[in-house]
Amino acid sequence: MRRPTSASTVGTRRPRSGEKRGDTVHEDALRAMLVDDPNDERAFRALAELVRRRAAEGPTTDDPLAAPADETEKQRAADLAVWALAEELAGHPRGWYPLVELGRLSLDDDPEAALRRFATAAERDPSGHALAQSMEVLRTAGLPVEALGLGVGHWRAREHEAEVGRQLVLAAIEADRPLDARHHLESLVEYGDPRGVAPLRADLERAVAQADPPAAGPGPRAPAPSRPPRRPRPPGGPRPSSSQAVAVRPRRPRCRTCRR
Repeated sequence: MRRPTSASTVGTRRPRSGEKRGDTVHEDALRAMLVDDPNDERAFRALAELVRRRAAEGPTTDDPLAAPADETEKQRAADLAVWALAEELAGHPRGWYPLVELGRLSLDDDPEAALRRFATAAERDPSGHALAQSMEVLRTAGLPVEALGLGVGHWRAREHEAEVGRQLVLAAIEADRPLDARHHLESLVEYGDPRGVAPLRADLERAVAQADPPAAGPGPRAPAPSRPPRRPRPPGGPRPSSSQAVAVRPRRPRCRTCRR
């Protein structure tokens, strides 16, 4: 039974002059695999390596006066070849991995365009694998805030794989937002797949604890100042104060004769 042909030209090899027979067969096989599954990472990397090597070799020429190709030009040609391949395969409606590669290649020159490609890749992949890879690319490039924003906008804890939550927690820690990291970890534990979360939980809890140590409690109270001892009251009632004290005149003995 013959394989049905598709009208789409995405992933189709363009004929070139001077190609080797072995490379042509290998390239056709890889492109056929990517037509069926544009997110086949092994096939994409193998094909990218093939086109990179071919671009670095440059066109063959028999002109003895031709100057040898510069190494910088070879590298630039190889990068452009991989860019063209990723851009071509990104036209597939289910292709998210080529978009992640395009975002990786364009991150230094055009960060905003790279973020748009990462967001589109995340929307095309219901498993969350594209989102996890995109966040890892941003974190590796020293952009944890952008990774955190991308994850918060697209993460669905009940549907996505646990690796997305892990990348989100690590991005929050690297962005100096330990409270957000703790919140995302709690959401991952509560809503994520228990089988996927279990191997990651201990390491993430340790990382969050190191980033957000518990606040030190209040120290011991200082002893209250001691009061001077109170004087005992004199017998017969309270002792009058100095302001209330009055001078008492001594009584003269009364005369018995004059009764005075």
